[in-house]
Amino acid sequence: MDASNSMNAFWGNEPRINAARRVLLESLIPLEHLENVELALRVYGHQTRIEPGKQDCDDTKLEVPFGPNNAQAIRDKMNSVQCLGTTPIARSLEKAAGDFPDNKSRNVIILITDGIEACDEDPCAVSRALQAKGIILKPFVIGIGIDEANKFSLKCVGNYYDAGTPETFDRVLRVVIEQALRSTTTQLLLLTDDSQPTETDVPVSFYDQRTGEDRYDFVHTMNMRGVPDTLSIDPVFTYRIVAHTVPPSVKENVVIEAGRHNVVALVAGQGTLELKIAGAVTAEIPVPCIIRKQGEAATLNAQPMNTSQLYRTGTYDLEVLTLPRLSIPNVVIRQGATTPVSIPKSGVLNVIAKVPGPGAIFQEIGNELVWVVDLDRRLARNQFKLLPGDYRVIYRPGGAKETAFSIVKDVTVASGRAINIEL
Repeated sequence: MDASNSMNAFWGNEPRINAARRVLLESLIPLEHLENVELALRVYGHQTRIEPGKQDCDDTKLEVPFGPNNAQAIRDKMNSVQCLGTTPIARSLEKAAGDFPDNKSRNVIILITDGIEACDEDPCAVSRALQAKGIILKPFVIGIGIDEANKFSLKCVGNYYDAGTPETFDRVLRVVIEQALRSTTTQLLLLTDDSQPTETDVPVSFYDQRTGEDRYDFVHTMNMRGVPDTLSIDPVFTYRIVAHTVPPSVKENVVIEAGRHNVVALVAGQGTLELKIAGAVTAEIPVPCIIRKQGEAATLNAQPMNTSQLYRTGTYDLEVLTLPRLSIPNVVIRQGATTPVSIPKSGVLNVIAKVPGPGAIFQEIGNELVWVVDLDRRLARNQFKLLPGDYRVIYRPGGAKETAFSIVKDVTVASGRAINIEL
């Protein structure tokens, strides 16, 4: 509560302090008997009289600490307070953070002032620091008769409410108290591409849009009535919501309104990509398939073949890590549908030489040879799983020092079959 010298100025037909005192005392009546609610009163600018060229920036005091049944003590202090000094808002906010008994409760500051910071400190920076540490929720700031030029400097402190007249102050204070006390509920709708709120079972994170801090994590759930479950999300922060689909579905700058039921819609349509190797059994070593968004180089996922995975609807480029690698572009994932992608089962090529030596296997594509894999020059016998197709093996015995000893053999690999070549 501001009790600086400027609160003696008239506001309507009476001094500002008289109007503020009357409204505050009336607001105590419905609060003093509420369960799980405790009040405290910190006052600033009331202990040291301001003089030209001299002000007491430490003039802030917790006059009535938190505790049960202390409404009368607040009344007594408010009735006796005198408005004398300066306006140390930043220092008062900082000290008010230490007035709360713990950080586990919902700790709310309501700052009532008729002026701006007068001690060359930054109340906005103090407020941000306290919120980032979880010490307080975003303060409610009620400006009493503040001119337009000075309102902006208080809006960064918290949720700012302008009380231009004593009558407005009464109404604003009631709104602020209601928002501070009432429960706030939120439903997050994960929408399909046709705007149906039926996507679910997706991990979701709520991040503080300003600091990036992760505030809430949960798995989106439909309740017993078949609608998205109701959440308790603190309305003090502005959020960046991330539904952890693949790739993520994101909504920025989400504001939760206090004291009401909020409905937030986030487009998160998904479909299924089903990868298969024809004739393969699940006991085989899984072959990874690189999934990328169409036209992008970044790897989105490495999905094993013979598995299914949900993805956001859209178009993707696939690269299967077989030998040789198999590119499958422009795969379309549609809402609620399964997109099957099948590749042939590899065959087995056994390369048997008398001695180890350098060489490689190439795929024959028209008149071109495309490198597939090197032979292990430490081994005389090499085994490879290759996609069906025509290949050429080029090899030279390790001890041979002439090019003429190179050996070239062509081979056709068939799906699911083994073939040997001797060099």
